[in-house]
Amino acid sequence: MPSEAIEHRTFSARLDCHYLLHAPPDIDASTLLVATLHGFGSNPEMMLRLTEHLLGPQRVIAALQAPSQFFLAQNSSDVGYCWATPKHSMESVRLHHDMLLYMLDEVGRQFAIPPQRRLLMGFSQPVGMNYRFAATNPRAVRGVIGICGGVPKNWEDGPYQKVSAALLHIARTEDEFYPPNVTEHYADRLRLRAADVEFHMLEGAHRFPSKAGPIVEKWIAKAFSRVL
Repeated sequence: MPSEAIEHRTFSARLDCHYLLHAPPDIDASTLLVATLHGFGSNPEMMLRLTEHLLGPQRVIAALQAPSQFFLAQNSSDVGYCWATPKHSMESVRLHHDMLLYMLDEVGRQFAIPPQRRLLMGFSQPVGMNYRFAATNPRAVRGVIGICGGVPKNWEDGPYQKVSAALLHIARTEDEFYPPNVTEHYADRLRLRAADVEFHMLEGAHRFPSKAGPIVEKWIAKAFSRVL
């Protein structure tokens, strides 16, 4: 068939989205809502466990599942989830934003937790997307934690606003996907749009830093000091 006879058409269809919710028995004016997003090929069950271990069980934690699923290996029933690919990437960004806005609103209203006490966290693939979210929806969350991930390529000249949220980025010295010679520049790049940026380079490979609890707790106390 000649190429001029081929048309590319797009339509929208309904998508059922999923998330896991952990809520402590006692919720008060100091309780944080943590929206946490897993890495490529992982799942919300794993991210919920890692987040609770890092932050403690006293937070309301909502672990969002990425919209695309795939088999992790041939002849295996194990399924992983993905947030985006380079193909039609901006459609994935829009879907990521819509999913987050819905979940934050639903859980926030359920437990009466306002945006000033909402924290967004991501590991690996969704980190850059979360920074896009904070720069597109500056009043949606008070803080963003990025772990072993990237900064959007168009961060400097993209269609973003000033980031009102406090940002904490944690990189690793042996990260094979986000090497130190790249991530060591992230703090300066993030400060182009955010006034409150904290950066840490921890030893280790591309793994969730389960022992980073003291760093994160100290940062939360500072970032949320006006509302806790």
